[in-house]
Amino acid sequence: MSASDKAILIVDDEEGIRAALVKLFARELFEPRAAASFEEAIALAEGSYFAAAVLDVRLGGRDRGVELLSELRARDPDIAVVMVTGYGSVESAVKAMKDGASDYILKPVENDRLLEAVRRSMELSRLRRDNAYLRRELIANVYAHDIVTRDAGFLEVIALADRVKDSEATVLLAGESGTGKEVMARYIHFTGSRRDGPFVSINCAALSESLLLSELFGHERGSFTGAVERRTGKFELAHRGTLFLDEIGDMSPQVQSKLLRVIEESSFERVGGTKKISVDIRVIAATNKDLAELIRRGEFRSDLYYRINIVNLRLPPLRERRGDIALLAEYFIAKYARKYDRPVTSASPEVMELWAAHDWPGNVRELQNAVNQAVLLCRGSVIGLDAASRAPGLSPAPEAGRPVGAAAGPEVSSFKTLKDLRDGVAAFYERRMIEEALARNGGNKSRTAAELDVTRKTLSEKMAGYGLRARDDSADLRPEG
Repeated sequence: MSASDKAILIVDDEEGIRAALVKLFARELFEPRAAASFEEAIALAEGSYFAAAVLDVRLGGRDRGVELLSELRARDPDIAVVMVTGYGSVESAVKAMKDGASDYILKPVENDRLLEAVRRSMELSRLRRDNAYLRRELIANVYAHDIVTRDAGFLEVIALADRVKDSEATVLLAGESGTGKEVMARYIHFTGSRRDGPFVSINCAALSESLLLSELFGHERGSFTGAVERRTGKFELAHRGTLFLDEIGDMSPQVQSKLLRVIEESSFERVGGTKKISVDIRVIAATNKDLAELIRRGEFRSDLYYRINIVNLRLPPLRERRGDIALLAEYFIAKYARKYDRPVTSASPEVMELWAAHDWPGNVRELQNAVNQAVLLCRGSVIGLDAASRAPGLSPAPEAGRPVGAAAGPEVSSFKTLKDLRDGVAAFYERRMIEEALARNGGNKSRTAAELDVTRKTLSEKMAGYGLRARDDSADLRPEG
């Protein structure tokens, strides 16, 4: 079976035209094959791959070329088809284009015009295939939405999500940090009726009020200092899709007010603009805070709360679904073994016991980071205690003469490539450096960030990635809960 991107099917019941077209495309380094009838063309299509086809609309005195177009596209929706006819009419042209023809050309055919139409149609088909592939890869690798669980309580949460995912109702996801709220949001989007639309997310805690307004609603050129051009906001980008608002409990009252109006009216103005922009979006919000308590303290609008809390899904912490720890560990082992091209296939029973006994205050994110590190440090196909116990909270008793908390660095022999070495060693010492700086500064993030010469936002992101939490103005340092 030919799989050449140059293979082209030519169908015309006039022998002279058919021969001339074969000669034309062969001269241009295509791989043409010709058929004189509908039946002959179908026989060729069943045994060969064609990237494109040039079809005469009338075959055997009837408009069977349009019927052939439908048959070919039913077999391969990406085939580029150019229709040719000496009996041009608006009706046949419209029918052919509706059925998926890329172009429509009248006889007598100009060679350059036909070649241009075929090449352009093939390029568009290739781009559609590439875009479809990239979208599948993006969903599989970047927008992963697989939920790994056997826990009865969590399965009930998923069942409720399945009941509402095709509706327009706003959803509020509640749960501790690391429980998988964004994964659940992606699950609702990519398995629901809006799956073909965009999934757009924003962390409301990571931006100042002015930046958050600009990110959400966009801004007009000159609306503030530095606004050198118009910017499209997240609401516009999420049109006909889903907007995920993470950490919505950290929104300022002004942003809350604007958000409420947008949800109620499905329209907004850009910052510095006056034109109403209408959008069709589904909002999913998430928080690790008690919004009811924030309402009592006057820090969150009750009317906004009732708007976003149409459907409430509470994601349980990992300590409440211990039966999933081994299942998740196996999932992450396979994931990171593929990512790093390592031969790791499993963890030893001792490691599984260690992981099963841990409380995982950082939840699934903490477990994921621990498995990631263990796969990197594993010397063979089975993760042992030497690789798994280096994660915070899982370390063995300190060696004699070594200060408490001063874990040994990873061995060079535990890495396969220089990139693995850089990633593993850098992550190990970066985490240790952050822990020690937080301890020196009594858990105060601002002072710690200043000492490490990073922004407070960067420090918070790295702490979240490592499953760490520090309460400002206290000496409390522990994995994030």
